[in-house]
Amino acid sequence: MQNLPKFWHIKCLIHNKMIISAITTPTAGDNAWVLVSTALVLMMCIPGLFLFYGGLVRAKNVLSIAAQCLALTALGLLMWWGFGYSLVFGRSFEGGLLGHLFGGAEHFAFKGVGLESSPYEPRISAATFALFQAMFAAITPALIIGAVAERMKFSAVLLFSALWTLVVYYPIAHAVWGATGDFAGLANEHAAFKAADFAGGIVVHMTSGWSALLLCIVVGPRQGFGKRSMAPHSMVLCVAGTGFLWAGWYGFNAGSALAADGVAIQAFLTTTLGAAAATLSWAFVEKLHRGKPSVLGLCSGAIAGLATITNAAGFVSGASAVLIGALAGLLSYGACSMLKTKFGYDDALDTFGVHGVGGTIGALATALLMDGAANAAGGKLIGHGLLAGQCVAMATCIALSLAATWLLAKIVDRSIGLRPTEEEEAQGLDIADHNEEGYNHG
Repeated sequence: MQNLPKFWHIKCLIHNKMIISAITTPTAGDNAWVLVSTALVLMMCIPGLFLFYGGLVRAKNVLSIAAQCLALTALGLLMWWGFGYSLVFGRSFEGGLLGHLFGGAEHFAFKGVGLESSPYEPRISAATFALFQAMFAAITPALIIGAVAERMKFSAVLLFSALWTLVVYYPIAHAVWGATGDFAGLANEHAAFKAADFAGGIVVHMTSGWSALLLCIVVGPRQGFGKRSMAPHSMVLCVAGTGFLWAGWYGFNAGSALAADGVAIQAFLTTTLGAAAATLSWAFVEKLHRGKPSVLGLCSGAIAGLATITNAAGFVSGASAVLIGALAGLLSYGACSMLKTKFGYDDALDTFGVHGVGGTIGALATALLMDGAANAAGGKLIGHGLLAGQCVAMATCIALSLAATWLLAKIVDRSIGLRPTEEEEAQGLDIADHNEEGYNHG
C-alpha cells in the first residue's frame, strides 16, 4: 500500500473510501456513469457536431461535413486503440527525453487494459477509462474542420488530422493528464508545473481552436469570401446540433469526474450555468451591436459557454460558472464578429472564436477561480504555483499547436494537396469528394 501513487490516496480519502476496496473493486454505478458519458461524448460528434456544422455550411457542402465527422471519429478511435491511449496514459517512457512527449508503449492495442481498476481512478475499470478518453481523442480534430469548411479536400482532412492527433493532441493530453505529464498537477505530484484541466479546456478546445486559426490562414479563404453571401443553408439543423452538443457535453464535463459523485454533480451544475449565461450574454451583446439577437448567435453563445466552462467545470462554484459563461459570450462574440473582420481570415464556422478563445478564457479562469469547496483535490493546487503553471501549460499548448499545424499543413499540401480545384470547390465538396448530394432536387 505504501508504494501506491499519492494521487490514489488523495482520491480515496476525499471520497471516504477504504483504499483497498476502492483500488481493487471498481463499482458498478461508477462504471455505468462513465460508460453512459462515453456514449454522450460520441453523440456530440455524431450527430451533434455534424448537425451544428452541417447546418452552417451551404447546401452543396453538407455531406462533406457529415463524411468528415464520421470518418474522423472512426479514425480517432482506431488510432486511440492502436497506440494513442498508451502514448498519452502509459508510463514506460518515464525518465527519458521521449517521456516529455508521450507516456509509453506498454498499452498498444489496449494491452493490459481490462476490468481491473484504472490507475487514474480506482472506482472504474481501466477499460472504461480508456474508452471514455477515446471519445475526446476522436472529437478534438473534428472540431478543427469548422475553420476550413467548404474548401479542404476529404483526403487532406484525414491525413492532416491523423498527423495532428499524433503530433499535437497526444503530447498535450499526456502533459496535462498523464501520470508522468509535465503539467499534470492532479495526476503527477512531481509535475514540473502545476496545471489543471478538468475536462479538456486546454487539451481539447485550445489545441483545436488555435490550430484551426492557423490552418484556415494557410489553406486560404473560400472562393468569393467577402464578396458574396455564404449564409447557413439550414439554421434548423444548427439548432438541433446545438441541442445534441449541449446534452452530450454533460458526458464530456460531468463524466470527467470519473465517478457518479459530488464532483460530477458540481460539473453538471457549472456546465448548465456556464452555457446558459453565455447564451444570453452573446444575445445581449449582439442586440446592442447589430440591433437584433440572431438564432445563430444564441447557438454560438451556447457552444462558447460550454467550451469555456469545460476546463473549470469540476473546479469552480456555480457563481463562478455564471461569470465565466457571461465572459465567454462577450469575448467570443467579439472574436467572431470583430476580430475576424479586422484581420480578414476565413474561419468559416468560428472554430477559433468559439473554441480557441473560449478554451483560453476558461483555462485562465480555472487558475483564478479554483474553489477547494467544489473540489478538494483541485483545491490542493491553490497556492502551489497554479496560475504560473497554468500559463506555462497554455503557452506551450498554443506554441505547439501553431508550429505543428503550419508544418503539417505544408507537408499535406506538398504531398496530396489541401484544396480541391476551383471548379470542384464551386460545384461543392459533396459531389467533388463523394459524388453524392445532401438533398434530392428531383
